[in-house]
Amino acid sequence: MTLIAEDVLLLLLDDGSGKPIVDSTKLPRVLAGALVLELAMSGVLRLSEDGEHVAGRPEAGRIIKKGRLLVTDAPPPTDPLLRRVAEAVATSSRPMTPKRAIEKLQKGLRDDVASRLVEQGFVGERRGKILGVFPTTAWPARDKAYEAGIRNALHGVLVDGLTPQPRLAAVVSLLCAIDAVGKVVDDADRRAVTKRAKQIADGDFAGAAVRKAVQDVNAALMVAMMVPVITAGGSN
Repeated sequence: MTLIAEDVLLLLLDDGSGKPIVDSTKLPRVLAGALVLELAMSGVLRLSEDGEHVAGRPEAGRIIKKGRLLVTDAPPPTDPLLRRVAEAVATSSRPMTPKRAIEKLQKGLRDDVASRLVEQGFVGERRGKILGVFPTTAWPARDKAYEAGIRNALHGVLVDGLTPQPRLAAVVSLLCAIDAVGKVVDDADRRAVTKRAKQIADGDFAGAAVRKAVQDVNAALMVAMMVPVITAGGSN
């Protein structure tokens, strides 16, 4: 089975050009958020409670602030990318918030996830240079069947009102956080689709145990989404 991050990247790549349909600030961060969210949903990561003491860390014996990511006693993930994320959280010198984890993990992540899609035959890889100088990479679609299945499922929950499974609801939540729902489902009324996506993102698809992690990941992504806007505004 593919990772949630792989599904998200497939949806955010233009099939023809192979270029992302969202900017370079949003893309790696939403992929990092997808990895954190998948680990939380599988029980590998959880958020610390208020005033919690956690043993086995450099700061053992001290109170850990609420809302920090912690690795549970669940079996470690077998997937190498998920395992890398879990290890980064476990070995951090200080417990990380989801926002901090996303910032730390996002570097180079787009290419890592894209390489997995290439290996699976979902996309190709096309390298080139802009103005003959700046290197660029595109990932045009190859085998579209799997992606088409995701898009059909999204149409079912966002347009037809079907109830999503948790995994698909997580995809919707991530797309909603970076304001990309209307770009992915572009054959329906954008306002209605976005409203439905927000209802799903604000729902209880993840269950009470990881609901706060979902909220924190989405909040972190929304902050990241605002960075280009703030930068652009400050340059006027």
